Amino acid sequence: MKTVLAIGNPEEKYAATRHNIGWMVADALAREWKEKFRKDGFEFWSAQGRLGRAAATAVKTWTYVNQTGRVVPELKARGAGVGPDDFIVVCDDIALPLGAIRIRAKGSSGGHNGLKSVEATLGSNEYARMRLGVGGPGAAANPDYVLGRFGSKEMKVVEETVTAAVEALKTWAADGVEKAMTRHNRVEPQEE
Repeated sequence: MKTVLAIGNPEEKYAATRHNIGWMVADALAREWKEKFRKDGFEFWSAQGRLGRAAATAVKTWTYVNQTGRVVPELKARGAGVGPDDFIVVCDDIALPLGAIRIRAKGSSGGHNGLKSVEATLGSNEYARMRLGVGGPGAAANPDYVLGRFGSKEMKVVEETVTAAVEALKTWAADGVEKAMTRHNRVEPQEE
């Protein structure tokens, strides 16, 4: 079973914000699977489907970003592996330009509170993560930047990035994190 843990905030007012691009990827997976997210477990919603030949679960937490790790013990208790080839966290990254995708098998939280929470719960930074660039001018200087909505001019890049992230998750499930990194990591969106 492959587990995709998408980081985001649960209230409707956060639905189209930069912090919720991970949820946008999870929602795209559910649409592709023709599934809906259902209340599952103590603090999350999940949708089941397949990533290639592998059974997969996409998870969105009821907690806020900085408490994402609270769901990890329940996922592990249900048999979810937490190694880089079975478990991946999808999140935003303001340090990367809009449209960038960076997949890693392990690493630091880079200051992302959701990743800090997952790392603290696991007691390790050895889990796969997919960071999706949401950065722009002034992003680092504005703490509320990630809570802002994407502009209308940004939405085409966001939609293309979400589609590319779903394809990257398929590669990760089929061929492992190293192949996903090689094939899908990019600094900027691909030109058409």
